[in-house]
Amino acid sequence: MKPTIDFHGHRTAPEAFFQRYLRAASALCAADVGEGDVVAMMMRNGPAVLEVMLAARWIGALWCPINWHFKTDEVQYILSDSGAKVFIADADLLAGLPGLKLDWIATFVDRRGDVPALQAEPARVADWDTWRDATPRPALEASAPRGAMFYTSGTTGRPKGIRRAASTPEQAARGLEILRHVLGFEPNMRALVSAPMYHSAPNSFCIGASMENAHLFIEGRFDAEDTLRLIEQHCITHAYLVPTMYVRMLKLPEAVRKRYDLSSMRFVSSTGSPCAPDVKRAMIEWWGPVIHEAYGASELGYMTRLDSHEALRKPGSAGKPLPGVQLAIVDEQGQAVPQGKAGLIYVHQPAYADFSYIGNDAARQKMERGGLKTLGDIGYIDEDGFLFIVDRSADMVISGGVNIYPVEIEAALQMLPGVADCAVFGIPDAEFGEALAAAVQLSEGATLSADDVQAYLKSRLATFKVPKIVSFHAQMPREDTGKIFKRKLREPYWAGAARQI
Repeated sequence: MKPTIDFHGHRTAPEAFFQRYLRAASALCAADVGEGDVVAMMMRNGPAVLEVMLAARWIGALWCPINWHFKTDEVQYILSDSGAKVFIADADLLAGLPGLKLDWIATFVDRRGDVPALQAEPARVADWDTWRDATPRPALEASAPRGAMFYTSGTTGRPKGIRRAASTPEQAARGLEILRHVLGFEPNMRALVSAPMYHSAPNSFCIGASMENAHLFIEGRFDAEDTLRLIEQHCITHAYLVPTMYVRMLKLPEAVRKRYDLSSMRFVSSTGSPCAPDVKRAMIEWWGPVIHEAYGASELGYMTRLDSHEALRKPGSAGKPLPGVQLAIVDEQGQAVPQGKAGLIYVHQPAYADFSYIGNDAARQKMERGGLKTLGDIGYIDEDGFLFIVDRSADMVISGGVNIYPVEIEAALQMLPGVADCAVFGIPDAEFGEALAAAVQLSEGATLSADDVQAYLKSRLATFKVPKIVSFHAQMPREDTGKIFKRKLREPYWAGAARQI
């Protein structure tokens, strides 16, 4: 794999980049990282992120991206749970993790200042370029590639590490075919990605583009007008964008939107979260029939696909199952429901190797029934075979393409003095798709404001996990079992919305 890399105006030629990640692979081997081992990484978008991933892939290791918004406890848990042998991170991000305890680390010190003080014995801290190039590069032959180990939360409130088995040659070939079908990959593509690469979709987008030896333009962050400028300036043909980015570009003044020539675009991928039909229609009218959506998950891979023509004909649909995908809609007893009736979505995607949840076999077994697996999404299949997702049986909220699990936020909030009970759930948001809301029941005599609640959570959790709205309730609506009836809390916010997720 020899992609050309452009990052903020600096270009790395294919052979030079290839040699960089081979040297990184040698350095990882020298750090006793081998097949099946885990390399944790907490890094902003840039060429070095891809170097780490491709180096790990070359030696058959797994790379474990960590959200750079996470706080010390969140990062510490993932490092311990994953069993990572090496942690590679930006220096300023480490400085924001006071008290983090490490066994091994390689860090960047050339981005934003000095090496932070770390409780890391016997951690070795070095500039990335120096560390990568210090080990003479032997003739390393490529191992059977593995992939990323992503962490996704669950009903326990603790993130679950997804560890996938090694793919067979047939699965590897089929996986590449799916990337070409779902993400539109092709030789000589010029691809743009500005979504954070700790997310699974932009992460796999960059790996797949590298497999095609693409010219890959990596941006550190998304900017609406700058995206249009880059497309015109570099004749971008492919891009990974999420609905939140669509909304921000559509909000640009009409004069700005008309200023740029976007005719080079051939394929835009969006897989992180559902896109509102009106937003998608507006993007298609502006950019043409190049907008594509897919339904997928870190555990199960890509399962359905929807192109622009289908989106206009079937607004709100997640598309049709990909070739080879088994899809079933069942009730709570596991019985198939009639066509058009909503039920739990179960799927099997044979193109991907099986996976396990690290240290959580019970959660893995619970999601499977008869060889099919479910993420708790609820939907139906219409008369033409199109899947529509209408709700989630789990409490997960997807905000701007980020999976957020309310139980983790609730567990933190319940520790705030004065909180007797609470519930966190998703509400509609024009820009991010969903936002978080918290309903709080105070202890007798307690006095708290929404600002108090938000400040408390912000000191303990990543900022994107802090509810946008906090409401106070004398009593929570409850089911007969005593469990808080979240649906009744959600309903007023979703009343009149064209969707329920």
